[in-house]
Amino acid sequence: MTPPRLILAPLAGFTDSPFRMMALAGGADAAVTEMVSAAALAHSHNPTRTLLEKLPSEPPPACQIFGAKEDEIAFAAREIDRLSPRFSELNLNAGCPMSKVTRSGAGAQLVKSPEKVFRLLKAMRENTSLPVTLKTRLGPDPSSVSIFELVDAAVAAGAAVVTIHARFTSQMHGGLACLDVLADAVRRSPIPVVGNGGVVDAKSALEMAATGVAGLMVGRAALARPGVFAAIRASLSGGRDYGVAHDPVSLFRRHLDFLVRYHAHLRKALPDVRIPSLDSFVALKVRTHLFRYFSGMPGAAALRASFNSVRSVAEVLAVLERAEATLGRCAHLV
Repeated sequence: MTPPRLILAPLAGFTDSPFRMMALAGGADAAVTEMVSAAALAHSHNPTRTLLEKLPSEPPPACQIFGAKEDEIAFAAREIDRLSPRFSELNLNAGCPMSKVTRSGAGAQLVKSPEKVFRLLKAMRENTSLPVTLKTRLGPDPSSVSIFELVDAAVAAGAAVVTIHARFTSQMHGGLACLDVLADAVRRSPIPVVGNGGVVDAKSALEMAATGVAGLMVGRAALARPGVFAAIRASLSGGRDYGVAHDPVSLFRRHLDFLVRYHAHLRKALPDVRIPSLDSFVALKVRTHLFRYFSGMPGAAALRASFNSVRSVAEVLAVLERAEATLGRCAHLV
C-alpha cells in the first residue's frame, strides 16, 4: 500500500513561505498557506495580499481561504485563480474553531451546515481552474456528528480531496483524535481523505495511517521540529530507527536566511503594501517561532528570554552566536 503523503497543516501566523520551505526540507511532501480571508480580499485589504506571496524557489503550496459569504468566496477564488501557477489547489477552511473566524459564520461554524459548505465549494469551483478541496472537522461535538454529510457535500460540489481534522469543534485543538470516526469516513468517501489532528510523532502517525487516509497533516508538532516529517516517513516505511537529527542552530540559521530572502521578495512584489523593516520583521519571527527550535535543550528558558528582547538582526545573531558557543553543534533526535 502506498504510504500517505505528508503535509504541513495551515497554522495562522506560522505557515508563511519561509516555514513552508523549512517543512519541505524537513521531509514534508506539500504545504498549505495560512488562512486567507475571503472578505479581506473582497474588500481590498492590502496586508492580506502578503499571505498569497511565496519565495520563487518554493513549490506551489495549497492556498486556504475562509469565509461564509458566497459572493466573497467567489471573488477570492477569482483573485487567487489569477495567481494559479503559484498554487497547487484552493482549499476551503470549514474547521477553524477560533471565535474570530466562527463569529462570522466561517470556519468550524460551517460543520453545522453541510448545505452551505456545498454552496461555498460550488462557488469556488465555478471561479477557479485550481482543484478545490475542503478541510473540516467531525462535527460540532460528539453528540452531533456531521462529517458524513460534509463529505457528501464536498463530493457533490466537485471537491477533489477532503481533509478531516479528527476532532470535534468542542475539542478545539486538544483531546484525543477520534480515529474510529475518521476510519468510517475514509471507508465511505469516494474521494481521497487526508487525516489531521494529533499527529505529533511516528507512533501517532502510524495510528492515523491505519485508518486508510491518503495523507497525513502535521501542524503544531512541526513548529519546533520540522524534521518530524522525515521521522514519520521512516516509520511509515517500516524503518527501525524513527529518529532524525535535530540541530537547532542549523535550523535557526536556515530559517533566518529564508526570512531575509522573503522580506526582500515582499518589498519587491508588493511595493504598495507597508512591509515592516527587516529588523522588525525578523525579530518578530524569532520571538514567536524560531526560538522553538531550542525547546527541550539545556538552558532553553534563558535562551528564550534572550530572544524575547531582540529588536534587530544584529541582536538576533549575537544571541545565536552565544547559544552556539554554549550548545555547540549538537544534533538531537526528533
